[in-house]
Amino acid sequence: MVREEKISNRMDWITVLLYGIIVFWGWLNIFSVTYEENQFIFDPSINSGRQLIFIVSSIAIIMFILIMDMRFYETFAWVIYGVVLFLCIIVVFTGHEVGGNRAWLRIGSFGFQPSEFAKFATALAVAKYIGTVGFRMDQIRNQVKLFIIIGVPMAIILLQDDAGTALVFSAFVLVFYREGMSPFLILVGIGVAIIFILTLLVENEYILFAVIGGVWLTLVLLGKKKRKRIMVLTAAALMLMGTIKSVDFIFDNVLKEHQQKRIRVLLNPDLDQLGVGYHVYQSKVAIGSGGLWGKGFLKGTQTKLKFVPEQSTDFIFCTIGEEHGWIGSLAVILLFIVLLFRVVYLAERQKSRFARVYGYCVACILFFHFMINIGMTIGLFPVIGIPLPFFSYGGSSLWGFTILLFILLKLDAHRLQVMNRG
Repeated sequence: MVREEKISNRMDWITVLLYGIIVFWGWLNIFSVTYEENQFIFDPSINSGRQLIFIVSSIAIIMFILIMDMRFYETFAWVIYGVVLFLCIIVVFTGHEVGGNRAWLRIGSFGFQPSEFAKFATALAVAKYIGTVGFRMDQIRNQVKLFIIIGVPMAIILLQDDAGTALVFSAFVLVFYREGMSPFLILVGIGVAIIFILTLLVENEYILFAVIGGVWLTLVLLGKKKRKRIMVLTAAALMLMGTIKSVDFIFDNVLKEHQQKRIRVLLNPDLDQLGVGYHVYQSKVAIGSGGLWGKGFLKGTQTKLKFVPEQSTDFIFCTIGEEHGWIGSLAVILLFIVLLFRVVYLAERQKSRFARVYGYCVACILFFHFMINIGMTIGLFPVIGIPLPFFSYGGSSLWGFTILLFILLKLDAHRLQVMNRG
């Protein structure tokens, strides 16, 4: 009892409250999505009833996390990482397909998605490696090892045909930057994305070649005519041109047909509104129809008529927009922003490098999900099928995010007991 009281006294209850509000509001909206007359929110035969079971089981998971010794998470980080990767590998060979992704393991009637747990497992592994005594981010071999740590689960999940979840692991690059990695890779990534989009938008690629050539010539003439400078500029120009030439090949031969269509719809929102663009079009209609204050709880017509597919999971934000309007949408966004800032605050006040890095991993994963999920519902990002944390329907998703967050809260509750190694 003494130990539990100490944990409760040191627990960051602001974060717990934010978690509770988001989970509860998500549960209500899950009920609203599937609601039909005379249905009961606790009915286990509908999504809201099943989600309540997931919520109750999440509370049990939280209690388990909090009673564990704080050193367990750092000591067994590699073991947890290895076990979850093993489960993900099993999925590749024996997994069940749901929604086009072979990402589920079934034990009798019980099914779960190991890739959702790979996020917190990889966060522990990254924090463990960076938290090693003597670790230096400026050493190339350390950077290579970190990219291998995040690359292995990403590759395995890609084999499950779940590109959306695999992309989440790219968020760890922001953690590396926070810990001292040069921003060069991030800038290169942004540059490649811009070139990719421009190449798809501009029909004649030679126009881009002409622009690059013009910029190259201007920089050469304006700068000092040093051989090294000219060689660097020439190499950069050739790399850009090579990237442009490779875009068509990647788009046509690497990306799958449904991924190609989603990118085309992103670049041209009016394209194929009854086909691949249907999700985003109906999503924007539902959100826009809510106006300022919304139509009211359980009164969303777009929701009731099931115009938006996957509205309990990937497109749950549409329900907020339609039933609670601009005000409700803003409230949800603010809740997540406050939660993200709170997680960053918790990360910064940690006394060990392991806990600090883990905290930033939590923040980056939550930020990626929040940004991409809401962005895809309003047409800013292609539809890649990732849930809104704590809000979307699904046991694996809720459990994975709950474990991710509450391990941080456990570490934070005992931060004063840890010697600062960072």
